[in-house]
Amino acid sequence: MWNQIKTIILLGLLSGVLLLVGYLIGGMNGLTISLAIAILMNFGSYFYSDKLVIAMYGAKEAKKSDYPKLHKIVEEVSQNAGIPKPKVFIVPTETPNAFATGRNPKHACTEGIMKLLDDKELKGVIAHEISHVKNRDILITTIAATIATVISYAAYMARFAAIFGGNRNDDNSGNALTILVLAVLTPLIAMIIQLAISRGREYFADETGARTIKDAKALASALHKLEIANRQNPLRHGNATTSSLFIVNPFTAKGFVALFSTHPPTGERIKRLNQMKL
Repeated sequence: MWNQIKTIILLGLLSGVLLLVGYLIGGMNGLTISLAIAILMNFGSYFYSDKLVIAMYGAKEAKKSDYPKLHKIVEEVSQNAGIPKPKVFIVPTETPNAFATGRNPKHACTEGIMKLLDDKELKGVIAHEISHVKNRDILITTIAATIATVISYAAYMARFAAIFGGNRNDDNSGNALTILVLAVLTPLIAMIIQLAISRGREYFADETGARTIKDAKALASALHKLEIANRQNPLRHGNATTSSLFIVNPFTAKGFVALFSTHPPTGERIKRLNQMKL
């Protein structure tokens, strides 16, 4: 329950930042325009993002005759979770990973994950992804990402206007402060809130998935293997902005950059799973 409440609070804060940006740019008119843009972008992202992601990674629908074990696990986990079985896709890469996407849920596994994990571990991963579907995380993260994108775009426009526009002869200390807030602080705040939402949903999917199959150890073991494998063989194609879709970050993130990862530390996720009482 606390995870759900925290997500609502964070989404509210993110929406508040968006409205603040709109107000600072154009008063009430700017606020109304920014809200309309956010709604339109959410609509487009929710209805079409799955097609873009599936195409981006060259995923092909997995035939039941070719992947009977995978389909059996997906069917069993979906039934336990009380949701319809999603469509199953295979991503042609040796980097082991998995993700769920789409308004009408689709679940994708890489060829590498099928070779790396045993049946119990694969079931744990699928339970995690099915939990994202059950918990409506696809909708939640889409909304968060879209709002953050609008804020970032507004910040870019503010920086552009500061460099090429405006009357340089005016006493514009107030404008300078507004531009500072728009160009620097609001996108940073938006990113931090978005990351908090994404990380919170990962923890919640871990917990829900473990309870669905009544086996936290299998998912913990799978996460350990996937973390090591993705560090050794990160994904070479795709877009880092989609990293939040995957069960572990498939792209290389080291040092300072790792602080801005869409995923919580894998070690902490494993620790929480191993401490669960089912």
